[in-house]
Amino acid sequence: MILILEDDREIGESLKEILVNKGYEAVTVTDVADFYRTWDSKNNTVLKREVETECSEVELFILDVKLPDGSGFDVCKYIRKSNNTPVIFLTSYDDEESVVKGLDIGGDDYITKPFKTAELLSRIAANIRRSKFNVGSSYSKGDLEIHFDQYKVVKNGKELNISTKEFEIIKLLIENKGKVVRRESIFQRIWDEQGNFVEYNTLTVAISRIKAKLGTYTEGQKQYIETIRNVGYRWLD
Repeated sequence: MILILEDDREIGESLKEILVNKGYEAVTVTDVADFYRTWDSKNNTVLKREVETECSEVELFILDVKLPDGSGFDVCKYIRKSNNTPVIFLTSYDDEESVVKGLDIGGDDYITKPFKTAELLSRIAANIRRSKFNVGSSYSKGDLEIHFDQYKVVKNGKELNISTKEFEIIKLLIENKGKVVRRESIFQRIWDEQGNFVEYNTLTVAISRIKAKLGTYTEGQKQYIETIRNVGYRWLD
């Protein structure tokens, strides 16, 4: 479920239609008061008023900033009092001060209007995917334990010496476990948007170091990461 707070009804309904066509469930509200009436902060659900039944858990919020009865920034602060559900600000305010404020108070992403539909959908999917590995979550396989909230990797009860960059690569691969993550995607996510200023073998070396540190898991002595030559890498799961 995606809850949209947008005072422009035409934009709100258009967003809802885009999301529904992509398989999401979505509800739109037009002001802060309506948001507070609609969202159940205790259970992180909304009341689907068309049929007056309880909806599934909210996976992501899309908030406008300037609203007739308040601010999306204040709504974000309210959300953060009870949970870490991803928040994307979608607004016409593109000045640096607004962007920084939105991220500082707990927003996960900031998109300015007018926006490209493909970009918005991509960011929504990425934020929902990453939220599954938020604070308090962990992943285990074989004798390996990964604690995402602590940036900690433990093998056989002993913490491994994993750098921040190495941990981010591991996390990205686990987020897409079973799928091939292209080298270009890793460059863009871990280093910079264009993958500039990073030599081609930097990632190769980083992956080799990660593989050496993680070792193999007991079932058949297999490695955790598979290299797909000239394409990318896959976390085996």
